[in-house]
Amino acid sequence: MTTGRLQRRLDLGDALVIGLGSMIGAGVFAAFGPAAEAAGAGLLIALAVAAVIAYCNATSSAQLAARYPESGGTYVYGRRRLGAVWGYLAGWGFVAGKTASCAAMALTVGAYAWPQHPRLVAAAAAALLSAVNYFGVTKTARLTRLLITLTLIVLALVVIACLAGGTADAERLSPIWPGSGPGAVRGVLQAAALLFFAFAGYARIATLGEEVRDPARTIPKAVSAALGLTVGVYFLVGLSALLAIGPDRLASAVDPLAVAVSAGSLHALTPAVRVGGVVASLGVLLSLLAGVGRTTLAMARERDLPGWLAAVHPRHGVPHRAELLLGGIVIVIVTVIDVRNAIGFSSFAVLVYYAIANASAFTLDGPQRRWLRPVTLVGGAGCIVLAFTLPATSVITGLGVLTAGVAFRAVCRSHP
Repeated sequence: MTTGRLQRRLDLGDALVIGLGSMIGAGVFAAFGPAAEAAGAGLLIALAVAAVIAYCNATSSAQLAARYPESGGTYVYGRRRLGAVWGYLAGWGFVAGKTASCAAMALTVGAYAWPQHPRLVAAAAAALLSAVNYFGVTKTARLTRLLITLTLIVLALVVIACLAGGTADAERLSPIWPGSGPGAVRGVLQAAALLFFAFAGYARIATLGEEVRDPARTIPKAVSAALGLTVGVYFLVGLSALLAIGPDRLASAVDPLAVAVSAGSLHALTPAVRVGGVVASLGVLLSLLAGVGRTTLAMARERDLPGWLAAVHPRHGVPHRAELLLGGIVIVIVTVIDVRNAIGFSSFAVLVYYAIANASAFTLDGPQRRWLRPVTLVGGAGCIVLAFTLPATSVITGLGVLTAGVAFRAVCRSHP
């Protein structure tokens, strides 16, 4: 056992694949339903809002990751630029929020694979992929590459079936803006906050900074490319599903893409879509587990979490204790939580995380300062606004967990 440094094994292609694996799938198979419920056809506008804020956050994260190529993401950046407490809040928010995301993805696997017993499948998926991560990050990257390729093929079939199945109707996009007044604005912003859950995968690239080759060049390129590709895929799939079944059916379905495909003449593709839901969610879960484990490692190194979590396996080069603990917690969570509540809580915690990332990037100096500061202001303000438009239960739970985290840090630091 050792608490040494992680090895730099990932190139640009690996980092890009891990970022894509973290994003593509989560929004399509889990977040579109609640987003349609909040904004109707306005979810396309919400998608654009979420994409703009995600771009600002990605830019800030990429600049910080290039400056500080260490495991831990905004936990490290906040400590370096704002102070230990802000870094801790970012790290705790990330670990708590993304643990909920892991549970949401595991439950999505269960809902598509075996609807009668989703929690059993969810627990098995969490256990299996925790084992995969245990045996090394390069194996994680290779498996993620296969999963993302299969997911993109399935999403292409979804678009074809929705647009060519005979049910597509442009009238279903009207009204694109859900009514008038503050309620309509809140609905779009709440949908954007829920969809933001799907865009947060670029953080996985930053949290792997200690394992990326030439991080100053690799990380910004991987973040930008992964986000751009994901936005394009999400918009095309969301537009196709809305045209095929409309926002009401999209909002009420637990498996919206399967419902959209089954409504048309190409309904024979529905089983493939169900398989795609499983594959996409597995890809996201795999990458999430890796990212949360690395942030836990960084926090344990600084005594913000118990020190025994800082252990790195001497053979496989992974934070194996953190990985095993995370897998066990996810298995417990999937027995008591549902997907939509998990998404709401995760979105709040991750938006707080990125607000701190933007504040950290605002303090950077150098030639990029002039253009970076306006980007960080838009990103930071956007994160705060979206966080507090989420359902009240998500906000209250999120604030409670962050407060509990501060108390937990005090206990950890008082017992070296």
